Amino acid sequence: MIKVGIVGGTGYTGVELLRLLAQHPQAELRAITSRKEAGTPVSAMFPSLRGHVELAFTQPGASGLRGCDVVFFATPNGVAMGEARSVLDGGARLIDLSADFRLRDIAEWERWYKVKHAAPELVVDAVYGLPEVNREKIRGARLVANPGCYPTATQLGFLPLVEAGVVDLDHLIADAKSGVSGAGRKAELHLSFSEASDNFAAYNVAGHRHWPEIRQGLAQAAKREVGLVFIPHLTPLIRGIHATLYARITKEIDFQSLFEKRYAKEPFVDVMPPGSLPDTRSVRAANVCRIAVHRPPERTGRSDTLVVLSVIDNLVKGAAGQAVQNMNLMFGLPETTGLQHVPVVP
Repeated sequence: MIKVGIVGGTGYTGVELLRLLAQHPQAELRAITSRKEAGTPVSAMFPSLRGHVELAFTQPGASGLRGCDVVFFATPNGVAMGEARSVLDGGARLIDLSADFRLRDIAEWERWYKVKHAAPELVVDAVYGLPEVNREKIRGARLVANPGCYPTATQLGFLPLVEAGVVDLDHLIADAKSGVSGAGRKAELHLSFSEASDNFAAYNVAGHRHWPEIRQGLAQAAKREVGLVFIPHLTPLIRGIHATLYARITKEIDFQSLFEKRYAKEPFVDVMPPGSLPDTRSVRAANVCRIAVHRPPERTGRSDTLVVLSVIDNLVKGAAGQAVQNMNLMFGLPETTGLQHVPVVP
């Protein structure tokens, strides 16, 4: 059994980790920390876990995580980088669901996150946890930087095109929408029911923190820098990301076949039949990305623009589910272990 600790178990990502790990046949939950809720039974805060998680929250600290084989950090940005060294020195492997170790360029990270990085020496060792790209590196990693939700949906949608070099890499466009749980479990006016319900709005148009992460991943695939316009939107949903991706075609090929071949052996990427319109409900509570490839007509004839639709559950494939997928790889388990949940409909 894999002995598991979770730092920061009270947010939406934390409770999603608990839900998945409580049903994982090879995981044993040993510790769940929360400074504010220390001493509170997990099931008292999350009644959905009654009968599944018997632990209480404990104070953060390396001592409470001793004996764990792996520690997940489901914390705000800036926490994991301050505690990662003690966890690693204690012999555990670490999966960070925040952004602390995602960007390779420390100066770039500090520019976007507005603080000095506390553990730049660990960034070199961190493996970016997108299994569809870095599977073999993840297997041997001590520290995995779990990707962001928008970057997961966007990269998976663009990767086959970028790798094949069949689109204009200087003018990629990602028009993405997220449910409100993507902002975390916190009290903010714009996330309240009266503000978010029956509403639809773009945000961070001048620059979103996930933009450099997406560009970094696509540049790795392209082996050159890419140009990307990324516009996020908040939708009146609880869960889900829908990314509509645009790329100008530079080489004619069978694009449907390209995607099907690229993801043929990927257990958590579903390339749908031509003409499909994947929706967020089709992935709710499941660790899967559904993709559809379209070529809308133009007035003058056949379009030179390819449109890719990519949908995920931001809390599962976009966060906790992908983290468990990475844990499975790190400990030599079948990648799908504990992650074969059927999406919830309606």
